[in-house]
Amino acid sequence: MGEEKPILEVSGVTKAYGAALAVRGVDLAVRRGEFLTLLGPSGCGKTTLLRMIAGFETVTGGSIRIADRDATRLPPYRRNLGMVFQNLALFPHLTVGENVAFGLKVKRAPQSEIEQGVRRALELVELGHLKDRAVHQLSGGQRQRVALARALAIGPSLLLLDEPLGALDLKLRRQLQIELKQLQRRVGTTFIFVTHDQEEALGMSDRIAVMNQGRIEQLGTAKEIYDTPATAFVARFVGDNNLFEAQRNDGAGRAIRLPRLGIVRTAPRAMPEAQALLAVRPENIVLRRAPADGALSGDIVEDTYSGASVRYSIAVGTEHLVATMPCRVGEAPPFAKGDRVVIDWDDARSVLTPMDQT
Repeated sequence: MGEEKPILEVSGVTKAYGAALAVRGVDLAVRRGEFLTLLGPSGCGKTTLLRMIAGFETVTGGSIRIADRDATRLPPYRRNLGMVFQNLALFPHLTVGENVAFGLKVKRAPQSEIEQGVRRALELVELGHLKDRAVHQLSGGQRQRVALARALAIGPSLLLLDEPLGALDLKLRRQLQIELKQLQRRVGTTFIFVTHDQEEALGMSDRIAVMNQGRIEQLGTAKEIYDTPATAFVARFVGDNNLFEAQRNDGAGRAIRLPRLGIVRTAPRAMPEAQALLAVRPENIVLRRAPADGALSGDIVEDTYSGASVRYSIAVGTEHLVATMPCRVGEAPPFAKGDRVVIDWDDARSVLTPMDQT
């Protein structure tokens, strides 16, 4: 048997607004049943791409296939997609059940199918007991679940979610992140989720497409994106990173010089290019008190306690590094502002990325 076809295939898709390109030749294949996140800063093209998949924006160039069918020019109602927006777009004058039934009524489903679809969708989001409740009487989390139920009631091939948790407070957002992923696993529907929040993306996704300036810079699992960023942008945008200019220091490219720190390190891989960026995560930085001849040292200029860890900002000449260290309950943080420390890291856990493209 051949490999199953993707539920969504985006091929060379471009979106232009006059002379401005919002999306630039994007290729993306989404597997059936996966939770894929489009992650990037405001203005990177992620919502525009989602709206082209939904049919709310026309495609300037390229093609979109949904369930092995060319959907490039199909209107939204013929694509069999569900959509959840940040503002939820619920009808305040309707009950919970009437909101959930809306899409089925638009499709002119028989009444028995509407009733069954509403009941099943509300059971999925555990709101069956609120079927006759007015929407304005619900909490923020309950309204979020109603929007999800409405989108799922039509049995969509894909569920598109455009920053649906963005308006919620942090505690509720984290709770709904867990519930949303659990729901996706239960129903088995493919979810395409748009967010600028790296924590959301890393915690919920099977794969993440990191977007910048209308392009996908990297596509991979959360661990791949975090541990091995493919570009300087991904290294900067996803989590914290210490980035250093690196220069090849030997013919084999296994020794690299970090000129702004004045040290030579072992490269995590052979470095054929003359220059690259070396990325080291703050949690991979090791700090010691004991002086060491020739070792890299600096002064802690700021320490930020956050409960489970402490974040240190360290001045090394004109450069600044960031390190994070765990902090156990009942114990004082290992270092404090003003301490002079020796700085080290495991070279194998650093990453080389290409220099920024200008």
